[in-house]
Amino acid sequence: MDLLWQQPRRNTLVTWPNDVDQRLDILVRAAVAAGEQTSRSQILAALVATAEASPEAVADLLHAYRRLPTDALAADNERPDLPTIRTPGPTRTQ
Repeated sequence: MDLLWQQPRRNTLVTWPNDVDQRLDILVRAAVAAGEQTSRSQILAALVATAEASPEAVADLLHAYRRLPTDALAADNERPDLPTIRTPGPTRTQ
């Protein structure tokens, strides 16, 4: 059986706030804590592939995101309960 996650890849440029980028790292660390071997790109692909694609659901997601205060993700910036991971490639600057 062919699996979606094993299909040919396409690079995508994403720009977003630093706190959102840090949140993605937290999600990777949470997956690793659950015993998963994964990457930032797999987390993003999983979120996109499993999101509901109805206009109302997408609009609700956008509205919820756009209403988040600037400190909405601050509590997750430091998560000593999650493992530290080293990502391959050059270190991202903040």
